[in-house]
Amino acid sequence: MNWPRIVGANIRRLRKDRGATLEDIGDAAELDAGYLGKIERGLENPSLNKLVAIASALGVDLGVFFERPSK
Repeated sequence: MNWPRIVGANIRRLRKDRGATLEDIGDAAELDAGYLGKIERGLENPSLNKLVAIASALGVDLGVFFERPSK
């Protein structure tokens, strides 16, 4: 299981569902939009504090980032 890719895909899906840009969520989470893009692509493994900030910016519980995609 590639957790950084799963987490990143869930963050991207949630962001797009809200019609938000990388800049919108990055600003709200106090993260660089480029770094957030790398998280979404599974290229970065963010700290728990950064994941909490992203969850807060998206208005979701942290646990939704770890939901596995249905097959």
